[in-house]
Amino acid sequence: MAAPYAGDVTTRKSFGSDNHAGAHPAVLQALADANTGDSMPYGTDPWSAQAAATLRAAAGAQGAFFVFNGTGANLLGLSLLQRHPYDAVICPASSHLNVDECGACERALGIKLLPVGVPDGKLTPDIIVEWLAERGDEHRPQPNMVAISQVTELGTCYTLEELGKLSDFCRGNDLLLFMDGARLANAAAYLGCGLADLAGHADVLTFGGTKNGALGAEAVLVMRDELTTEVPYHRKQLTQLGSKLRFVSAQFNGLLDDDLWLHNARHANAMAQRLAGRIQDLPGLEILHTVESNAVFATFEPHWIAELQPEWHFNVWPSGKNVVRLMTAFNTTVTDVDDFAAAIGTVATKR
Repeated sequence: MAAPYAGDVTTRKSFGSDNHAGAHPAVLQALADANTGDSMPYGTDPWSAQAAATLRAAAGAQGAFFVFNGTGANLLGLSLLQRHPYDAVICPASSHLNVDECGACERALGIKLLPVGVPDGKLTPDIIVEWLAERGDEHRPQPNMVAISQVTELGTCYTLEELGKLSDFCRGNDLLLFMDGARLANAAAYLGCGLADLAGHADVLTFGGTKNGALGAEAVLVMRDELTTEVPYHRKQLTQLGSKLRFVSAQFNGLLDDDLWLHNARHANAMAQRLAGRIQDLPGLEILHTVESNAVFATFEPHWIAELQPEWHFNVWPSGKNVVRLMTAFNTTVTDVDDFAAAIGTVATKR
């Protein structure tokens, strides 16, 4: 596991997660701008209206709704697609839903996850179809949803062609498609596409802000008009409706202005590419997945980890194979990357 912090704030740039980064100055300014006098609560304020309208237009969505965190966004999205108490969700075994949400889907929604092992974090129609054979068997949970992450938890991206095939398969087999978009911005940056190009393949998806320069703000985008009227009730029950919601939605105004969300993601991706390029030829190191976002997965020798972690923060992936995940963020600098790469090089080439 990762070494604990020596203090409250790291002295070096953390490569543990993009969650470790601070907030972008434009987001802080948007919050300050929203902190002007009194305003109506629960998202009936002008800042929320502006952010929702901008997101709807950018994504081609029927509705855009703001929540506090990624787990809440995922629960809200799945709850809109759940229709029966015996419904089940086909998802990658590596998905955040399955691994990192402490059973929130099962406890809060009472929904069954059907995790599938996939080497690159991506589901395909050929994989999903095997899970449909027992539909109609009263002894089995009934899959009615497919949940994917874009970017995946392994840093890989579904191509637009892959998303199209997946979407067509789901619609042809009475399956609803949910997309966890905590790092959707990084996928758009890598693929060179717009939000609508990604969102159009899903029934409901999330659009993350927290990992891309926000303090704590996520959006749920609803692509099907008939679902939008249900969102307010689901959001309230799932404790994701804030009375001062303007301070969540205003963060998106900061990110959406002049496509800051996309610029941030492009920069983070570029820093990951730079880091991978600097370390990929080191002896004893292997980069495991093509770098398609702001994540670099690599194998480190055990003694490298022991030597590096007292000074540098990064996560060791729980695979039992000394796999590390190195994450960059909107505020990672070239100097940060080069200094970290040099430190890795020093321990890797010690005699």
